[in-house]
Amino acid sequence: MLSLQTNFQKTEMSDLQKLTIENFKPKNSEKVQNITLSYQIFGKELGTAPVVLVNHALTGNSDVIGKNGWWNELIGDNGAVNPQNYTILCFNIPGNGYLHNENIIENYRDFSVFDIAKMFWQGIDYLKINKIFAAIGSSLGGAIAWEMTVQQKNRIQNLIPVATLCKSTDWLIAHVYLQDRILNDSKNPIFDARIHGMLLYRTPESLKMRFNTELQQNNPQLFQIESWLNHHGEKLTKRFSLSAYKLMNYLLRTIDITENREPFPQVAADIEANIYFVAINTDRFFPASDTRNDYENLKKLKKNVFYYEIKSIHGHDAFLIEYQQLNEFLKPIFLELKVKN
Repeated sequence: MLSLQTNFQKTEMSDLQKLTIENFKPKNSEKVQNITLSYQIFGKELGTAPVVLVNHALTGNSDVIGKNGWWNELIGDNGAVNPQNYTILCFNIPGNGYLHNENIIENYRDFSVFDIAKMFWQGIDYLKINKIFAAIGSSLGGAIAWEMTVQQKNRIQNLIPVATLCKSTDWLIAHVYLQDRILNDSKNPIFDARIHGMLLYRTPESLKMRFNTELQQNNPQLFQIESWLNHHGEKLTKRFSLSAYKLMNYLLRTIDITENREPFPQVAADIEANIYFVAINTDRFFPASDTRNDYENLKKLKKNVFYYEIKSIHGHDAFLIEYQQLNEFLKPIFLELKVKN
């Protein structure tokens, strides 16, 4: 067990704040190391409003809103989560590259989603937050929110996992395995892994609608889809580190809220939180059929569970595209919850 007696040290760098978790030992390793946990807070001052925890996805970070915000359309004055009513908290997954060379994790196979959730809870305790009003996360971030909710079943009031699952599937593990081989064996690892990843995040229908098998006007030897994939490979290579990609990819294979616990749905049945499943009908990374199955099984044992399905041709990436649908579903939830609280 990780100790909540861990010593913390805090510094500040602009709006990014940091603390150190000393002598952290991952669940599946004997190696102990100091971990830097960085975070950002938006909206209302801490202690003055309900806290909404936002967990980022594989290549994301704590810049949830603002100039470089990756979820501005969902979290903002016109979004479902209004920062004028809530305190928005987002941690960086340690080793995600946001701190550049300051927080490199080379022993990435030692870490799991369980460990990241444990770190986040230690950060929350450090900030003296007793209750999390809502925990929302997409993809890997949603899986971490699931694990956090299971680790402390009475501290999160509303769980909103988007485009994710509470346990890795064989399909997901297979692609993590391939990504790991690319990242360790390729001469251009980030570039090549990103190209493979983009094909998982979209659908054939999405790519056909956008490119229609057309060639580049300025380079008739190159299809537009090839140019698009090259662009994403180059873009991620410039802003993401190899160690970060290896860690974040590997975490996907460790998703499992049932490990050393009861089977699902029993393990989730006594979670106090309202649980809002959000799936994407064309998601081939975290299929909606698996999410629906979890929902149907859990609602037999727990009343306050709900399901919403985004309709889109864009696949997994729809949680970054279909903001209108996501806002339409989430806005009434946050308005109703605000009234109740």
